[in-house]
Amino acid sequence: MSIVDTPERRQLRELTRAFVTREVLPHLAEWERAGEVPRELHATAAKIGLLGIGFPESVGGSGGDLLDSIVVTEEIIRSGGSSGLIAALFTHGIALPHMVAAAGGQSGGLLRGRLGGGQVRGDDDLVDRYVRPTLAGTMIGALAITEPDGGSDVAAIRTTARREGDHYVVNGSKTYITSGVRADFVTTAVCTDFPGSGELSLLVIDKGTPGFTVGRRLEKLGWHCSDTAELSFVDVRVPLTNRIGEENTGFLAIMQHFAAERLSLATQAYATAQRCVELATRWCRDRATFGRPLASRQLVRHRLAEMHTRAEAARAYVHEVAARVAAGEPVVTEVAMAKNVAVAACDQVVDQALQLHGGFGYLRDAEVERHYRDARILGIGGGTTEIMNEIIAKGMGL
Repeated sequence: MSIVDTPERRQLRELTRAFVTREVLPHLAEWERAGEVPRELHATAAKIGLLGIGFPESVGGSGGDLLDSIVVTEEIIRSGGSSGLIAALFTHGIALPHMVAAAGGQSGGLLRGRLGGGQVRGDDDLVDRYVRPTLAGTMIGALAITEPDGGSDVAAIRTTARREGDHYVVNGSKTYITSGVRADFVTTAVCTDFPGSGELSLLVIDKGTPGFTVGRRLEKLGWHCSDTAELSFVDVRVPLTNRIGEENTGFLAIMQHFAAERLSLATQAYATAQRCVELATRWCRDRATFGRPLASRQLVRHRLAEMHTRAEAARAYVHEVAARVAAGEPVVTEVAMAKNVAVAACDQVVDQALQLHGGFGYLRDAEVERHYRDARILGIGGGTTEIMNEIIAKGMGL
């Protein structure tokens, strides 16, 4: 039996498919035009338990693990949703884990840390103020790491947080922030030493805090229903109690949670490929040229067979690596390989799927056209293909 084909996960698939069919498909084209999904969708997903999948019940989640999250991600796309929808609806998957981990949520209990000067702080307070409301669908969170001149170089972050009494004073800017327009709070990576020193901390910054400005909504090639923004911080005062974990532990926290983000993107990639195989197969069976269905031609059949093979092989490898991550194995190199394998399969398959659709595939009315646009970000987000190759090379001892 497949690791994601247990009776419980089959039920999770059915729940996810019903959610997409009822709540998403009738409105997705409208959300693409609007540039965002409605806040009400978060509450609806929370009510049936989908929003909290992968987060422990002790912090307001629905329980489950990384593999359950993969099942939900895969099924949303296979049911006709999109990776852009996942980016918009499940941004908390990258905004909240650092808070949960700092509060001890991953080990089933909430622990406490200390501020400088012996003051007791409670990361459980962050859980109560941000994690629980977000998993209940009443708040939206975002993660702000990338900066205009930093790209994938996390250690080079230049947004600073200067300690001033019981506050930090934050100055800097962020860009390409998913859900940055709608977010009620932003988990923000800041430098607590000189800019570019690599001494990073994570602060939770509320929208509406004086000096915190959400800039223009960025228009993108794909992921149209996922809002993306630039953020600016000018002398923004953030309470010390909004720091996640200990000071200068932000870099490690970010690195520790990259595996889950990269596997989510890998899942979106192979699931998009699978969906495009289904769409292309259906089209080639129904579409006739010169008096014969496209699927009756050997060239077309072989192309579909190759597409199916790539998608299924990528799925199998991502599942294998995900199972090892869920078991606690340190498989940084394998995660990078899984992301690159899945992205490469997706790139090849969506291109061929659109080609098989002919002129119709180039129209906005075609679902395959949306997948073609959305797929391009998967080799960029969460660490580019080139960065993944550097990680793989390092794992090889090069």
